[in-house]
Amino acid sequence: TWLMEQLIMVDALKRASAKRITVVAPFFPYARQDKKHRGREPISARLVADMFKTAGADRLMTVDLHTAQIQGFFDGPVDHLFALDLLVDHVVQRWADRDITVVSPDAGRVRVSERWSDKLGGTPLAFIHKTRDPMRPNEVVANRVVGDVAGRVCVIVDDMIDTGGTIVKAAETLFDAGAADVIVAATHGVLSGPAVDRLKNSRISEVVITNTLPIEPERQFDKLTVLSIAPLLARAIKEVFEDGSVTSLFDGAS
Repeated sequence: TWLMEQLIMVDALKRASAKRITVVAPFFPYARQDKKHRGREPISARLVADMFKTAGADRLMTVDLHTAQIQGFFDGPVDHLFALDLLVDHVVQRWADRDITVVSPDAGRVRVSERWSDKLGGTPLAFIHKTRDPMRPNEVVANRVVGDVAGRVCVIVDDMIDTGGTIVKAAETLFDAGAADVIVAATHGVLSGPAVDRLKNSRISEVVITNTLPIEPERQFDKLTVLSIAPLLARAIKEVFEDGSVTSLFDGAS
């Protein structure tokens, strides 16, 4: 619904002769469908980018795309912002006195974990080796831990939490491997279906997300910490409209 409303607003601005239209979409819709996993599937992320362009958008601003190559779907400047510093600062404030290991929930997100490790002063890395059924994309079988997690606080880092299945199974795998505590840090809190109950009833100590998506009161729980992405977006918007440098806000890593 909000995607259609945003497209309608862009169209209205174009018809009102706006000089320049920048779409701010903290959570890019359908970002996970960036390629055909099987035959006869849409590439929905490309479709969304095309719709924004057709409606009249000149520029796109978003946070932590599922895959960085989605930037190439939009025919115009894309400001790809990162919530990394925001999340890292919170983890440091809460857990800096403990031995931390940064954990990637799968091999594909190890680069993100490496950036976390650098920000935390070179903390050890681990990842969960898992298998996924392509016919059931939301369900994951977590297998084993690669890396040393025994007696340590494990920070599972990901771009989003959807149903929570990946995260909770990964946490249990870490506890089985001797982890002392498990916390989760992700940019986007989709929290669909059973996610809230799964996370609430798990042994995870804290779930840290940002408000790129609205989190209604009924989906909030004691372990959940929601950080505001607004200051980052505000700084980026200021740089864009004052013809400054958006890349000055982050490392430029993608």
